[in-house]
Amino acid sequence: MRAQTNTGPQKSAFENNNIEAGALTAQFETDWQSISSGLRRDLGAQIYGQWIRSITLGDFCDLTGTLELILPSEFSASWVADHYADRLSLAWKSTNKAVRQLKIRTRPGSVRVEKLPDDSNAAKLTAISSSPVRATLDPRMTFANFVKGQTNILALSAAERVAAADKPLFNPLYLQAATGQGKTHLMHAIGHAYADINPTAQILYMSAEKFMMEFVTAMRAKQVMDFKARLRAVDVLLIDDIQFIIGKVSTQEEFLHTIDAIIGAGKRLVVAADRAPQALDGVDQRILSRLSMGLVADIQPADLELRRTILEQRLAQMPGTILGEDVIEFLARTISRNVRELEGGLNKLLAYAQLTGRPITRALAEEQLKDILSACRRRITIDEIQRAVCEYYRIDRSEMSSKRRARAVVRPRQVAMYIAKIMTPRSYPEIGRKFGGRDHSTVIHAVRLVENLRDQDSEMDNDVRTLLRQLEA
Repeated sequence: MRAQTNTGPQKSAFENNNIEAGALTAQFETDWQSISSGLRRDLGAQIYGQWIRSITLGDFCDLTGTLELILPSEFSASWVADHYADRLSLAWKSTNKAVRQLKIRTRPGSVRVEKLPDDSNAAKLTAISSSPVRATLDPRMTFANFVKGQTNILALSAAERVAAADKPLFNPLYLQAATGQGKTHLMHAIGHAYADINPTAQILYMSAEKFMMEFVTAMRAKQVMDFKARLRAVDVLLIDDIQFIIGKVSTQEEFLHTIDAIIGAGKRLVVAADRAPQALDGVDQRILSRLSMGLVADIQPADLELRRTILEQRLAQMPGTILGEDVIEFLARTISRNVRELEGGLNKLLAYAQLTGRPITRALAEEQLKDILSACRRRITIDEIQRAVCEYYRIDRSEMSSKRRARAVVRPRQVAMYIAKIMTPRSYPEIGRKFGGRDHSTVIHAVRLVENLRDQDSEMDNDVRTLLRQLEA
């Protein structure tokens, strides 16, 4: 770590405080050990190991109080800047009064000191990178890793068109979807695909909240022109969570100018939100008008078939990892709120099984994912299940509790018991009581029988799938 000082007559902080540069460097290392230990305790070992452990100290500019934190890749630097900059800044300011601000960058970038206007004796530290602006793209979120289904086919096709070499027929593209349905994935995929076609292209992904924060920071630092130049220089601008572009009039005004500049220059703009443009509250009508003039493509919640396909594709990317069909279907059926939760549940289950050596069974999935399952499971009652099964098989509702043993009655009753077990938190005895006071062993027999029949009889499997879709809807 080197101390950057002004070459003019003004004395550095080291000289003013009679502290040698080397001594201050050692103090910074000691401070960082204390700060990182606290972060490990607060964030947990996993997050700390993934994002914080690789940070090393860079240069310190005593004139501006700027300390550099170095990360090994552009992606990790961007992630840390987006998610942990405030926490790191507070920790440093509390520990070392000489640190007034942080600069998070990667090691390959070169650093130079630039003079501010003549009326200032200060200097600003600027990270210079010759590579295209692409640091904010997640390498995992590509079109190849996006699973197509009936609920997202329009948005996927539109995203692919925006990323193609030919000029798209619409601009901007507005992606509308609830949390965790894939709109952010598509935005990153657009950036990657466009970069493959245009290696020198400038591509920038940022959240609306980050846009507002950076603009306010630029205003306070009187660097608004730099902020404008940075955004207008990009070839593809990707703005996520646009529903948060609220607040000060000046911020929305700048966002409006940015939209106009990007579209007016024939560059590509993609925005995403959790609701339609007309449903955005507190947003300037002129912005809503611009966002609506392109293509609005929505992504509906993934249906059962798509959720199952997503799980199967993720497993195919993990050689040697095998999940039983019953576990896959259980996860796909019960974790239904969004794709992010579905993938998170799968990852948690696989990690637990790998660390403990336990085989992945449905019982293990129920045990380890009970919190996720509880949050996702719609409270379907056994009465609803019985009603749906009776309507499907065209039998009287009373047959669910009757003693009749005719095949036309017994099989639907067994199907209803099976569905009750997988779609409700009820125990075997509780289910038995809802079916005419039957013993729990009868319910267990029914569940196992239907499970086996589904593997052997495609008609039975289709009946159960159809009923599950009806009940989930």
